[in-house]
Amino acid sequence: MTTSAVFASLILFATCTAFAADAPAPPPQGWAGNGEAGLASASGNTHAENLNAKFVLKYNDSRWKNEVYASTLRNRGNVTTTQSVASANSAAVVTTRYQTTAARFEGGASSGYKLGDHSYFVGAARYERDEFSPYRDQSIASLGYGCQVLRNARNELALEVGGGYKSALASDALAATMHVNADSQNGAAARGKVEYKYSFNATTSFSNTYLVESTSANTFVQNDAGLQVKMTHSIGLKAAYEVRHNSDVLPGFHNTDQLLTTNLVYSF
Repeated sequence: MTTSAVFASLILFATCTAFAADAPAPPPQGWAGNGEAGLASASGNTHAENLNAKFVLKYNDSRWKNEVYASTLRNRGNVTTTQSVASANSAAVVTTRYQTTAARFEGGASSGYKLGDHSYFVGAARYERDEFSPYRDQSIASLGYGCQVLRNARNELALEVGGGYKSALASDALAATMHVNADSQNGAAARGKVEYKYSFNATTSFSNTYLVESTSANTFVQNDAGLQVKMTHSIGLKAAYEVRHNSDVLPGFHNTDQLLTTNLVYSF
């Protein structure tokens, strides 16, 4: 666990404790959730297909706040490669193949036991498999402390800090060409999460979720920002921007991935 991760966790805990004196309004109780999906397809001179989807289910009562979610991303498109040949008189071989260029699944759950109107103990778990990420598999289980810092007509802010155990398997996609082997990195991890939502009016809202998981080998950061506009009570449109960053990756990989989506959302 890095020193910066521990320091960040202490700051989050201190902030949570400082703001907790003003208890927020109690949240609505019962089941709630939403599902969102986006699909794009192109044919003709360009051949490509893209699908992304996410489902979130939440339950809240006087003692518990629970959440389960799952998301997927898949993209296929034309990939052109140029291969040089040994003969000086021969032209390079250009090949175009229709193949998968993104394939990711992520799922997670959390359960919080309320200590009062604003604080709770939380257990959380997350798993993802990404065929094109620097880390093909990542999983974490953690325990921690959460605080609902703010909830009013326009603003909602919640913070979570904790620690647990994380396993990460480095991708072997480039093992043959880079002469490296996929390596599993397991160990203690620090976890922090910040969720914020701002409602401009009854139909338009902005949300941002920041997640950090840090071990001695790698720090994973994910930030999801979204602007949602309701068209009816249950149906809306959402534009989202996601950034994922790994501090330590194999040669040939980028540290940061970015995803911009426009989805149809159904809430219940």
